[in-house]
Amino acid sequence: MHVLHLSLADFRSYARVEVPLDPGVTAFVGPNGQGKTNLVEAVGYLATLGSHRVSSDAPLVRMGADRAIVRAAVVQGERQQLVELELNPGKANRARINRSSQVRPRDVLGIVRTVLFAPEDLALVKGDPGERRRFLDELITARSPRMAGVRADYDRVLKQRNTLLKTAALARRHGGRQMDLSTLDVWDQHLARAGAELLAQRLDLIAALRPLADKAYEQLAPGGGPLGLEYRGSAGEAMAAASNREELYGVLLTALGEARKNEIERGVTLVGPHRDDLLLKLGQLPAKGYASHGESWSYALALRLASYELLRTEGNEPVLVLDDVFAELDARRRERLAELVAPGEQVLVTAAVDDDVPGVLVGARYAVSGGLVEKVER
Repeated sequence: MHVLHLSLADFRSYARVEVPLDPGVTAFVGPNGQGKTNLVEAVGYLATLGSHRVSSDAPLVRMGADRAIVRAAVVQGERQQLVELELNPGKANRARINRSSQVRPRDVLGIVRTVLFAPEDLALVKGDPGERRRFLDELITARSPRMAGVRADYDRVLKQRNTLLKTAALARRHGGRQMDLSTLDVWDQHLARAGAELLAQRLDLIAALRPLADKAYEQLAPGGGPLGLEYRGSAGEAMAAASNREELYGVLLTALGEARKNEIERGVTLVGPHRDDLLLKLGQLPAKGYASHGESWSYALALRLASYELLRTEGNEPVLVLDDVFAELDARRRERLAELVAPGEQVLVTAAVDDDVPGVLVGARYAVSGGLVEKVER
Protein backbone atom coordinates (compact mmCIF):
# COMPACT_ATOMS: atom_id res chain seq x y z
CA MET A 1 0.00 0.00 0.00
CA HIS A 2 1.18 3.53 -0.71
CA VAL A 3 -0.10 7.09 -0.90
CA LEU A 4 -0.09 8.40 -4.46
CA HIS A 5 -1.09 12.00 -3.75
CA LEU A 6 -1.60 14.11 -0.63
CA SER A 7 -3.78 17.21 -0.64
CA LEU A 8 -4.22 19.57 2.32
CA ALA A 9 -6.43 22.62 2.81
CA ASP A 10 -6.15 24.76 5.94
CA PHE A 11 -4.30 21.99 7.73
CA ARG A 12 -1.74 23.27 10.25
CA SER A 13 0.45 25.82 8.45
CA TYR A 14 -0.82 25.06 4.94
CA ALA A 15 -3.57 27.10 3.32
CA ARG A 16 -3.33 24.64 0.44
CA VAL A 17 -0.71 22.19 -0.74
CA GLU A 18 -0.57 19.35 -3.27
CA VAL A 19 2.14 16.72 -2.92
CA PRO A 20 2.52 13.89 -5.46
CA LEU A 21 4.17 10.83 -3.96
CA ASP A 22 5.74 7.64 -5.30
CA PRO A 23 6.54 4.26 -3.80
CA GLY A 24 9.93 3.99 -2.17
CA VAL A 25 11.63 6.66 -0.08
CA THR A 26 10.51 10.29 0.00
CA ALA A 27 12.33 12.76 2.25
CA PHE A 28 10.97 16.16 3.28
CA VAL A 29 13.93 18.35 4.18
CA GLY A 30 13.97 21.84 5.62
CA PRO A 31 14.57 23.94 8.75
CA ASN A 32 12.52 23.26 11.84
CA GLY A 33 9.16 24.99 12.02
CA GLN A 34 8.59 25.05 8.26
CA GLY A 35 5.91 22.35 8.02
CA LYS A 36 7.70 19.06 7.32
CA THR A 37 6.05 17.20 10.18
CA ASN A 38 2.66 18.66 9.23
CA LEU A 39 2.76 16.66 6.00
CA VAL A 40 3.43 13.28 7.59
CA GLU A 41 1.10 14.13 10.47
CA ALA A 42 -1.69 14.44 7.91
CA VAL A 43 -0.93 10.98 6.52
CA GLY A 44 -0.94 9.60 10.05
CA TYR A 45 -4.27 11.27 10.76
CA LEU A 46 -5.87 9.42 7.85
CA ALA A 47 -4.63 6.16 9.37
CA THR A 48 -5.59 6.72 13.01
CA LEU A 49 -8.03 9.67 13.14
CA GLY A 50 -5.60 11.30 15.51
CA SER A 51 -2.30 13.14 15.71
CA HIS A 52 0.91 11.89 17.28
CA ARG A 53 1.58 15.45 18.47
CA VAL A 54 -1.67 16.78 19.96
CA SER A 55 -4.72 15.22 21.60
CA SER A 56 -7.44 17.30 19.91
CA ASP A 57 -8.24 18.47 16.39
CA ALA A 58 -8.33 22.21 17.07
CA PRO A 59 -4.54 22.79 16.64
CA LEU A 60 -4.70 20.99 13.28
CA VAL A 61 -6.89 23.68 11.70
CA ARG A 62 -4.98 26.66 10.32
CA MET A 63 -5.44 29.83 12.37
CA GLY A 64 -8.38 31.82 11.05
CA ALA A 65 -9.96 28.85 9.22
CA ASP A 66 -13.13 27.05 10.28
CA ARG A 67 -12.14 23.61 9.09
CA ALA A 68 -9.33 21.60 7.54
CA ILE A 69 -9.33 19.06 4.73
CA VAL A 70 -6.97 16.09 4.43
CA ARG A 71 -7.30 14.13 1.19
CA ALA A 72 -5.19 11.31 -0.22
CA ALA A 73 -5.22 9.01 -3.22
CA VAL A 74 -4.22 5.57 -1.96
CA VAL A 75 -3.10 2.52 -3.93
CA GLN A 76 -3.66 -1.00 -2.60
CA GLY A 77 -2.52 -3.58 -5.13
CA GLU A 78 -4.50 -2.84 -8.31
CA ARG A 79 -7.10 -0.75 -6.50
CA GLN A 80 -7.00 3.02 -6.05
CA GLN A 81 -9.20 4.95 -3.60
CA LEU A 82 -9.61 8.59 -2.71
CA VAL A 83 -10.15 9.18 1.01
CA GLU A 84 -11.03 12.55 2.52
CA LEU A 85 -11.47 13.81 6.07
CA GLU A 86 -12.96 17.16 7.00
CA LEU A 87 -11.90 18.33 10.47
CA ASN A 88 -14.47 20.51 12.24
CA PRO A 89 -13.32 21.40 15.78
CA GLY A 90 -16.27 21.55 18.15
CA LYS A 91 -18.49 19.75 15.66
CA ALA A 92 -18.59 16.33 14.04
CA ASN A 93 -15.87 15.54 11.53
CA ARG A 94 -16.92 14.30 8.11
CA ALA A 95 -15.49 11.74 5.74
CA ARG A 96 -15.79 10.73 2.11
CA ILE A 97 -14.51 7.78 0.13
CA ASN A 98 -14.14 8.24 -3.63
CA ARG A 99 -15.85 11.66 -3.35
CA SER A 100 -19.43 10.45 -3.71
CA SER A 101 -20.02 8.28 -0.65
CA GLN A 102 -20.28 10.12 2.65
CA VAL A 103 -19.39 7.82 5.54
CA ARG A 104 -18.52 7.97 9.23
CA PRO A 105 -14.91 9.04 9.85
CA ARG A 106 -14.06 5.67 11.41
CA ASP A 107 -15.16 3.94 8.18
CA VAL A 108 -11.98 5.22 6.50
CA LEU A 109 -9.80 3.29 8.95
CA GLY A 110 -7.85 0.58 7.18
CA ILE A 111 -7.61 2.38 3.84
CA VAL A 112 -4.38 4.07 4.95
CA ARG A 113 -2.16 2.23 7.39
CA THR A 114 0.99 3.73 8.84
CA VAL A 115 3.71 2.92 11.32
CA LEU A 116 5.13 6.14 12.68
CA PHE A 117 8.56 6.65 14.22
CA ALA A 118 8.91 9.99 16.03
CA PRO A 119 10.85 11.56 18.92
CA GLU A 120 7.64 11.24 20.96
CA ASP A 121 8.12 7.45 20.85
CA LEU A 122 10.51 7.68 23.78
CA ALA A 123 7.38 8.12 25.91
CA LEU A 124 6.45 4.50 25.10
CA VAL A 125 9.26 3.47 27.42
CA LYS A 126 9.64 6.43 29.77
CA GLY A 127 6.11 7.83 29.82
CA ASP A 128 2.94 7.02 31.73
CA PRO A 129 0.67 3.99 31.04
CA GLY A 130 -1.61 6.03 28.78
CA GLU A 131 1.15 6.19 26.16
CA ARG A 132 1.44 2.42 26.05
CA ARG A 133 -2.34 1.89 26.03
CA ARG A 134 -2.57 4.24 23.06
CA PHE A 135 0.17 2.31 21.27
CA LEU A 136 -1.70 -0.97 21.76
CA ASP A 137 -5.10 0.39 20.83
CA GLU A 138 -3.97 2.15 17.67
CA LEU A 139 -2.25 -1.02 16.54
CA ILE A 140 -5.24 -3.28 17.22
CA THR A 141 -7.39 -0.84 15.24
CA ALA A 142 -4.89 -0.96 12.37
CA ARG A 143 -5.14 -4.76 12.44
CA SER A 144 -8.93 -4.74 12.78
CA PRO A 145 -10.66 -1.43 11.95
CA ARG A 146 -13.92 -2.60 13.56
CA MET A 147 -12.17 -2.15 16.91
CA ALA A 148 -12.64 1.60 16.52
CA GLY A 149 -16.31 0.98 17.25
CA VAL A 150 -15.51 -1.18 20.27
CA ARG A 151 -13.19 1.48 21.65
CA ALA A 152 -15.84 4.16 21.11
CA ASP A 153 -18.44 2.00 22.89
CA TYR A 154 -16.10 1.41 25.80
CA ASP A 155 -15.30 5.12 26.16
CA ARG A 156 -19.00 6.03 26.02
CA VAL A 157 -19.96 3.49 28.71
CA LEU A 158 -17.00 4.52 30.88
CA LYS A 159 -18.05 8.16 30.70
CA GLN A 160 -21.63 7.33 31.69
CA ARG A 161 -20.50 5.08 34.52
CA ASN A 162 -18.07 7.68 35.86
CA THR A 163 -20.81 10.32 35.81
CA LEU A 164 -23.03 8.09 37.95
CA LEU A 165 -20.20 7.29 40.37
CA LYS A 166 -19.20 10.92 40.69
CA THR A 167 -22.78 11.94 41.45
CA ALA A 168 -23.03 9.20 44.09
CA ALA A 169 -19.72 10.25 45.65
CA LEU A 170 -20.75 13.89 45.88
CA ALA A 171 -24.10 12.97 47.42
CA ARG A 172 -22.37 10.85 50.06
CA ARG A 173 -19.81 13.51 50.94
CA HIS A 174 -22.46 16.17 51.40
CA GLY A 175 -24.83 14.01 53.39
CA GLY A 176 -27.44 13.86 50.67
CA ARG A 177 -30.09 11.22 50.11
CA GLN A 178 -28.77 7.75 49.35
CA MET A 179 -28.86 7.26 45.58
CA ASP A 180 -30.41 4.30 43.82
CA LEU A 181 -27.39 2.62 42.20
CA SER A 182 -29.23 -0.32 40.66
CA THR A 183 -28.45 1.04 37.18
CA LEU A 184 -24.78 0.54 37.98
CA ASP A 185 -25.29 -3.20 37.43
CA VAL A 186 -26.32 -2.49 33.83
CA TRP A 187 -23.32 -0.22 33.23
CA ASP A 188 -21.07 -2.89 34.75
CA GLN A 189 -22.28 -5.41 32.19
CA HIS A 190 -21.82 -3.01 29.27
CA LEU A 191 -18.35 -2.01 30.46
CA ALA A 192 -17.29 -5.61 31.01
CA ARG A 193 -18.58 -6.68 27.59
CA ALA A 194 -16.74 -3.98 25.62
CA GLY A 195 -13.75 -4.25 27.95
CA ALA A 196 -13.46 -8.00 27.42
CA GLU A 197 -13.29 -7.51 23.65
CA LEU A 198 -10.64 -4.83 24.02
CA LEU A 199 -8.65 -6.96 26.46
CA ALA A 200 -8.79 -10.01 24.20
CA GLN A 201 -7.43 -7.98 21.29
CA ARG A 202 -4.67 -6.44 23.40
CA LEU A 203 -3.55 -9.80 24.75
CA ASP A 204 -3.54 -11.36 21.28
CA LEU A 205 -1.52 -8.41 19.97
CA ILE A 206 1.08 -8.65 22.73
CA ALA A 207 1.54 -12.36 22.08
CA ALA A 208 2.13 -11.61 18.38
CA LEU A 209 4.50 -8.71 19.10
CA ARG A 210 6.80 -10.44 21.60
CA PRO A 211 8.99 -12.43 19.18
CA LEU A 212 8.99 -9.64 16.60
CA ALA A 213 10.05 -6.99 19.12
CA ASP A 214 12.77 -9.25 20.48
CA LYS A 215 14.12 -9.82 16.96
CA ALA A 216 13.99 -6.10 16.12
CA TYR A 217 15.84 -5.14 19.30
CA GLU A 218 18.56 -7.68 18.54
CA GLN A 219 18.93 -6.14 15.07
CA LEU A 220 19.23 -2.63 16.52
CA ALA A 221 21.32 -3.47 19.59
CA PRO A 222 22.93 -6.91 19.20
CA GLY A 223 23.30 -8.75 22.51
CA GLY A 224 21.29 -6.19 24.44
CA GLY A 225 18.06 -8.14 25.10
CA PRO A 226 15.97 -10.04 25.69
CA LEU A 227 12.82 -7.98 25.88
CA GLY A 228 9.78 -8.78 27.97
CA LEU A 229 6.26 -7.53 27.27
CA GLU A 230 3.83 -8.19 30.12
CA TYR A 231 0.25 -7.02 30.39
CA ARG A 232 -0.68 -5.60 33.80
CA GLY A 233 -4.44 -5.68 34.19
CA SER A 234 -6.43 -3.76 36.80
CA ALA A 235 -8.76 -6.76 37.16
CA GLY A 236 -6.08 -8.69 39.04
CA GLU A 237 -4.36 -12.03 38.67
CA ALA A 238 -7.55 -13.86 37.66
CA MET A 239 -7.26 -12.26 34.23
CA ALA A 240 -4.18 -14.34 33.44
CA ALA A 241 -6.21 -17.55 33.68
CA ALA A 242 -8.94 -16.34 31.31
CA SER A 243 -8.68 -18.04 27.95
CA ASN A 244 -11.46 -16.40 25.95
CA ARG A 245 -13.71 -13.34 25.80
CA GLU A 246 -16.47 -14.85 27.95
CA GLU A 247 -14.02 -15.64 30.72
CA LEU A 248 -12.53 -12.14 30.46
CA TYR A 249 -16.06 -10.74 30.69
CA GLY A 250 -16.63 -12.72 33.88
CA VAL A 251 -13.32 -11.61 35.38
CA LEU A 252 -14.07 -7.95 34.68
CA LEU A 253 -17.61 -8.20 36.01
CA THR A 254 -16.38 -9.79 39.24
CA ALA A 255 -13.61 -7.21 39.64
CA LEU A 256 -16.07 -4.36 39.14
CA GLY A 257 -18.31 -5.79 41.83
CA GLU A 258 -15.41 -6.12 44.26
CA ALA A 259 -14.26 -2.54 43.56
CA ARG A 260 -17.71 -0.95 43.77
CA LYS A 261 -17.50 0.32 47.35
CA ASN A 262 -14.14 1.96 46.70
CA GLU A 263 -15.35 3.34 43.37
CA ILE A 264 -18.40 4.96 44.97
CA GLU A 265 -16.18 6.57 47.58
CA ARG A 266 -13.77 7.92 44.98
CA GLY A 267 -16.33 8.65 42.25
CA VAL A 268 -14.42 6.98 39.42
CA THR A 269 -14.13 3.61 37.66
CA LEU A 270 -11.05 1.78 38.98
CA VAL A 271 -11.21 -1.43 36.93
CA GLY A 272 -10.98 -1.91 33.18
CA PRO A 273 -8.66 -1.56 30.18
CA HIS A 274 -8.43 2.20 30.76
CA ARG A 275 -6.48 1.47 33.98
CA ASP A 276 -4.15 -1.20 32.59
CA ASP A 277 -0.51 -1.00 31.56
CA LEU A 278 2.03 -2.76 29.37
CA LEU A 279 5.14 -3.54 31.40
CA LEU A 280 8.27 -3.34 29.25
CA LYS A 281 11.21 -5.30 30.58
CA LEU A 282 14.82 -5.33 29.43
CA GLY A 283 16.36 -8.52 30.71
CA GLN A 284 14.95 -8.99 34.20
CA LEU A 285 14.37 -5.31 34.95
CA PRO A 286 11.66 -2.83 33.97
CA ALA A 287 12.89 -0.67 31.10
CA LYS A 288 11.30 2.40 32.67
CA GLY A 289 13.73 3.71 35.25
CA TYR A 290 16.52 1.23 34.44
CA ALA A 291 17.20 1.42 30.70
CA SER A 292 19.72 3.99 29.48
CA HIS A 293 18.69 6.67 27.01
CA GLY A 294 20.12 4.65 24.12
CA GLU A 295 18.47 1.43 25.32
CA SER A 296 15.14 3.24 25.68
CA TRP A 297 15.41 4.52 22.13
CA SER A 298 16.23 1.05 20.83
CA TYR A 299 13.27 -0.38 22.75
CA ALA A 300 10.85 2.17 21.32
CA LEU A 301 12.18 1.61 17.81
CA ALA A 302 11.91 -2.17 18.27
CA LEU A 303 8.23 -1.80 19.16
CA ARG A 304 7.61 0.21 16.01
CA LEU A 305 9.58 -2.20 13.82
CA ALA A 306 7.65 -5.10 15.32
CA SER A 307 4.39 -3.28 14.56
CA TYR A 308 5.45 -2.79 10.95
CA GLU A 309 6.45 -6.42 10.53
CA LEU A 310 3.19 -7.63 12.06
CA LEU A 311 1.02 -5.49 9.77
CA ARG A 312 3.13 -6.37 6.75
CA THR A 313 2.83 -10.10 7.31
CA GLU A 314 -0.93 -9.77 7.78
CA GLY A 315 -1.31 -8.68 4.19
CA ASN A 316 -1.31 -4.88 3.80
CA GLU A 317 2.09 -3.29 4.15
CA PRO A 318 1.81 0.07 5.95
CA VAL A 319 3.48 3.34 5.03
CA LEU A 320 6.56 3.85 7.19
CA VAL A 321 6.86 7.39 8.56
CA LEU A 322 10.10 8.54 10.18
CA ASP A 323 9.54 12.00 11.61
CA ASP A 324 12.83 13.68 12.56
CA VAL A 325 14.08 10.43 14.08
CA PHE A 326 17.58 10.13 12.66
CA ALA A 327 18.83 13.33 14.31
CA GLU A 328 17.99 11.73 17.68
CA LEU A 329 20.08 8.59 17.12
CA ASP A 330 23.76 7.80 17.33
CA ALA A 331 25.51 6.77 14.12
CA ARG A 332 25.19 3.01 14.71
CA ARG A 333 21.48 3.03 15.46
CA ARG A 334 20.87 5.47 12.62
CA GLU A 335 22.44 3.18 10.05
CA ARG A 336 20.82 0.02 11.41
CA LEU A 337 17.36 1.59 11.42
CA ALA A 338 17.82 2.94 7.89
CA GLU A 339 18.89 -0.49 6.61
CA LEU A 340 15.86 -2.13 8.22
CA VAL A 341 13.26 0.28 6.81
CA ALA A 342 14.78 0.93 3.37
CA PRO A 343 12.99 -2.02 1.67
CA GLY A 344 9.54 -0.70 2.70
CA GLU A 345 6.98 -0.13 -0.05
CA GLN A 346 6.70 3.52 0.96
CA VAL A 347 8.92 5.35 3.44
CA LEU A 348 8.32 9.01 4.34
CA VAL A 349 11.17 10.79 6.13
CA THR A 350 11.47 14.28 7.61
CA ALA A 351 14.83 15.87 8.38
CA ALA A 352 16.24 19.32 9.06
CA VAL A 353 19.20 18.82 6.71
CA ASP A 354 20.13 16.36 3.99
CA ASP A 355 22.93 14.92 6.12
CA ASP A 356 20.35 13.62 8.59
CA VAL A 357 18.97 11.25 5.93
CA PRO A 358 21.15 8.11 5.80
CA GLY A 359 22.64 7.37 2.40
CA VAL A 360 20.86 4.03 2.08
CA LEU A 361 17.51 5.86 1.94
CA VAL A 362 17.73 6.82 -1.70
CA GLY A 363 14.65 8.39 -3.27
CA ALA A 364 12.72 11.59 -3.90
CA ARG A 365 13.52 14.79 -2.01
CA TYR A 366 11.26 17.73 -1.26
CA ALA A 367 12.48 21.06 0.10
CA VAL A 368 10.06 22.48 2.64
CA SER A 369 10.31 26.16 3.55
CA GLY A 370 7.98 29.11 4.02
CA GLY A 371 4.86 27.09 3.31
CA LEU A 372 6.21 25.77 0.00
CA VAL A 373 6.86 22.11 -0.76
CA GLU A 374 9.05 21.80 -3.84
CA LYS A 375 10.56 18.69 -5.38
CA VAL A 376 14.33 18.76 -5.67
CA GLU A 377 15.72 17.40 -8.91
CA ARG A 378 18.77 15.25 -8.27
